[in-house]
Amino acid sequence: GAHLKIMLQFGSLTPPEFHGTEGPEAVAEWIRQLEQNFDLLQCSDEQKVICGRYMLKGSAALWWSGYWRLRQAEFYVLTWDRMKEVIMEKYYPQGYRMRMERAFWNLTQGTGTVEEYEREFTRMSAFAPHMVDTDLKKAHKFRDGLSQTLRMHVASQGNLSFDETVIRATQLESYQTLDTSVPSAQLVHPIASALPGSSSGKRKFDSRRDNRKGKRGGNDRRGGRPASYDQNPKCPKCGRYHPEECRFTQRVCFNCMKPGHFFSACPKPPRQQAQQQQQLPHPPYPQQQPRQPPPPNQQRAGGQARVYTIAHDEAANNAGTMSDMISLFDVPIFALCDTGVTHSFISSQCLEALSISNVCNCDPLEVSLASGKTIISNSLIPCLPVSIGGYILEAECYVIEMRDFDVILGMDWLTRYRADIRCQEREVTLFPISDQPVIFYGVKSRTVPRRSPESVSIVCEYLDVYPDVLPGGPPDRQVEFTIDLVPGADPVSKAPYRMAPKELQELKAQIQELLNLCFIRPSVLPWGAPVLFVKKKDGSMRMCIDYRELNALTVKNKYPLPRIEDLFDQLRGASIFSKIDLRSGYHQLKIRESDISKTAFRTRYGHYEFVVMPFGLSNAQAVFMDLMNRVFHPFLDQFVIVFIDDILVYSRDIDQHKEHLRIVLETLRREKLYAKFSKCEFWLDRVAFLGHIVTSRGIEVDPSKIEAVRKWDTPRSAADVRSFLGLAGYYRRFIEGFSKIAQPLTNLTKKAVRFEWSPRCEESFQELKRRLTTAPVLSIPDPTLEFTIYSDASKMGLGCVLMQQGRVVAYASRQLKPHEQNYPTHDLELAAVVHALKIWRHYLYGGKCEIFTDHKSLKYIFTQRELNMRQRRWLELVKDYDCTISYLPGKANVVADALSRRSYGQLS
Repeated sequence: GAHLKIMLQFGSLTPPEFHGTEGPEAVAEWIRQLEQNFDLLQCSDEQKVICGRYMLKGSAALWWSGYWRLRQAEFYVLTWDRMKEVIMEKYYPQGYRMRMERAFWNLTQGTGTVEEYEREFTRMSAFAPHMVDTDLKKAHKFRDGLSQTLRMHVASQGNLSFDETVIRATQLESYQTLDTSVPSAQLVHPIASALPGSSSGKRKFDSRRDNRKGKRGGNDRRGGRPASYDQNPKCPKCGRYHPEECRFTQRVCFNCMKPGHFFSACPKPPRQQAQQQQQLPHPPYPQQQPRQPPPPNQQRAGGQARVYTIAHDEAANNAGTMSDMISLFDVPIFALCDTGVTHSFISSQCLEALSISNVCNCDPLEVSLASGKTIISNSLIPCLPVSIGGYILEAECYVIEMRDFDVILGMDWLTRYRADIRCQEREVTLFPISDQPVIFYGVKSRTVPRRSPESVSIVCEYLDVYPDVLPGGPPDRQVEFTIDLVPGADPVSKAPYRMAPKELQELKAQIQELLNLCFIRPSVLPWGAPVLFVKKKDGSMRMCIDYRELNALTVKNKYPLPRIEDLFDQLRGASIFSKIDLRSGYHQLKIRESDISKTAFRTRYGHYEFVVMPFGLSNAQAVFMDLMNRVFHPFLDQFVIVFIDDILVYSRDIDQHKEHLRIVLETLRREKLYAKFSKCEFWLDRVAFLGHIVTSRGIEVDPSKIEAVRKWDTPRSAADVRSFLGLAGYYRRFIEGFSKIAQPLTNLTKKAVRFEWSPRCEESFQELKRRLTTAPVLSIPDPTLEFTIYSDASKMGLGCVLMQQGRVVAYASRQLKPHEQNYPTHDLELAAVVHALKIWRHYLYGGKCEIFTDHKSLKYIFTQRELNMRQRRWLELVKDYDCTISYLPGKANVVADALSRRSYGQLS
C-alpha cells in the first residue's frame, strides 16, 4: 500500500524515462531529476529502487532485466546508490568522463559570444568539478578561456567572483565594435577526440551573427589603413587585419614577435617600452608573465635546454631529483621534479595515452642529455594542468621521447611557483596564485615505477620470470614441505566459520582461482581447518586458513633464519640495489604427498586440501628459507642476501649490477621460481628492506615502519608497555642509551609491580618516540679496518659506542643487574668493556680494535699483578681480542658517558 501510494505520487510528477539511447550526458541528467523527485517525496531507499526500475524503458529496461537476473545473487540488498552506480558504469563510462574533462580544460571562447561561452562553460564544468570547486578557481578558469582582449581587461580588474567576471566580460564585449565580416561563431575544443561525433577540433554553435556575412571591397580605406589590410578579415583576437594565423593564438614572444618562446626567454636584447607599445595592439595579458617566469639566463640562451635525468640509470643516481605520482585529468602519472633541468617536458607516449591534442608547434629546441646526446623538440603544450594535492599548477611542457617518466618539471616550473626545495626531506613547497602552499613529496626510496617489465634494463630479457599469474603447479625441487606430527596426534577437524555475504562471494572466487591453478583439490579425509579473511593494505581480502590446532601438533623445524644485522653487514660498499619479491612464494613449493591431507580446509562451498605449501603453517618460513639458501648458495654474501621470499641484489656500480642482476634472474628462470613485478624495485640507490633504509652511506630507520611507534597511544597496562618496548627495541641499535631511557617503562613490566603511569614513564615514552623519529644513519662496518670502542659505566648502567673511521656503527647499553650495583668502580668500568666485546664479537674477533675509557687504571689491566677472581675471568676473555685500552678523560668521552649517565630528569 505504501509503495503504491508513492508510485502514484511519483507518477504525478511526470518523471523522465530513460531508454538507454539518449547518450552519456542524458543518464546523468535523468538520475539528477529522479533524485530531485525522491527528495520531494522523501522516498525510502527501497522505494527509490522501485521507482528507478519503473522508469527504465526500451533497451535500458531489457539490459537491466538481464543484468539483475544474472547478478542478483551478488547483492544482499540492492540500494539506490548501488543501482545508480551500475547504471552509470553502463551508460556513462569512465573513458567518456575523462575525455569530457580534458575537453573542458581546453575549452575557450573562440569566436563565440561571452554568453555562449558561459553557457557551454557551465555545462562542461559538471565533468570536472574539482577544477572549479571554489568560486575563485571557477572565475580564473573562465577568465583564462576568454578571448585575448577580454582576458586582458578582465584580469586588470583583480580577483573577481565568477558572476562578476561574467558580467564584466559581457559588458566589455558590448563596448567593442563588431565587424560584420566575423565568421560564424565557434567554441574551440582543442581535443577533437573528446567530443563524440565531432570530426574536427572545433565544436560549432549557432550565433546571432551567422547571417552577417560580407567582405570589404578593395577601395574601402578606413582610418588611413593600407589596402592590403582591408583585403583580409578583422581578427577577433587582436583586432588587426592579417592573412596569416593570429600571433595571439600562439605562444608569441612580445620582444621579437616570434612564436615558440616568451619575452622572458627571448635570446634577443629587450626593446624599449615605447617600441613594444608601437608593435602591439594591446599590452600583453598581465597574468601571462608571472605564470611564465624567466629561468636563469644561462639555461635558456640560444634555444637550448638540458636534461640530466631523462633516463632511469641517470635519475637513480641524481641527488637533485624528486619523483612521485601526480595527476593529469584524474589519471595518475609518474613525474620527476628536477632542479638540474632547465625546461619542463612531457613524454610523447603520455601525450598519446591521454589524448592531449592542444599541442603547438614551436621553434626547434635542442635538449642536451647528461650522456652527451642531443634531441630536438618541435612541439609544446602551453598549459598542462598538473594536479598536486588538489591544486592545478599549470606547466609549459615540451614534447620529447622519454623512457622512464611521464612528465619532468624543471626550473622554469619551479621558479614560476616560487618553489622552496628541501632536498634532504625530498619536499618541494610551491606557492600558487592563492598563496596556499602546496607540497610535492618526493619518493624517498627513489624508486622508479615501471609500466611493464619490458621497460627495465636487464629485466626485459627475463619476461618469463614475471608472469601475471603462476603457470600451474610447481616442479619437483630440492626441498619438499613436510608436516611431521607429535606421537599420538589425532586428525583436526573444525566447522567452518560464518561469513558475511561479501566474504562468501570472495571465498567462492578465490577457491575457483586456486582450483584453476591446481593449487588445491577436493578432499574426503578427516582433516579440516576453518577459513577466515584478513584485509590487505590495498583493501583486497586475503584468504587465511586457521591452522592453529594443526600447528600445535606439528614438530617444529629449527632451521635458522638469518639475523637481520648480519644481513645488513654484507652490504658494505654497495651503492646500487634491486629488490625482488616472489609471487606467492609459498605456493611455488610442493607438499609431500603423504602430508597433503593435513592441509585440508572446510568451507561452505566444499572440502579441499592444498597440494602446494599454504600460508599459516608453523614450519613454512623455515622450509622456504632452506629452499632459498640452497638456490642462491653460491651467491650469498657476495651480491645477494635472502630473507624468506625477499631477495636483495646489491652491487658497487651499475656495470657490476647488470651482471649480478642477470645472474639472479637466470637462477630464478632455471629453478622456475616466479616473481611479482609490481612488488619488485630495480636500480635503486636507496632501498627499504626489512624495516630499514639502506644506502651507500649506511643504514637508517624506515620512517614508514616507525610510524606506528610515533602514533602509539599512552599504554594502559603492562602488556601495552611490553608491546611498545618490543617494537621500539627492534631499532635499539640506533638509539643512544636505549636501556636507560626505557628503564621507567621496563620497571612496569616486572612481576609484582603495580602499574602506575608516572611523569617519568611519560617522559621515557615520549623520548623513545622522539629518538626513533630522529635516529641517525649508522655506518656499515668494514672488517678489514680497525674499530674503535668508547665505553663508560655508572651506577645506572653500562654504555658503549662502536665506531669506524669516525662514524657510528652501533650503540649499545644495558641496565645494571641487582648484584652489579655493588661492584666497585674499577669492576664496573671493566664490565662495560667486556659487555662491548661480547655483543660485538662478530665484528671484533680476529681484527684490531682500540678501546677508550675514562677510568685511567684500566690502562694497566694487562700488567696489574693483583686481580680478584672476577677480574681474572674477564681478563681471559679480553685476551682473546687484539685490542688496546686507552685512557680518555670523561669530558672527552662524552658519547659513552651520556649513554651511562643520562639523567631522566633531563629527558624531555
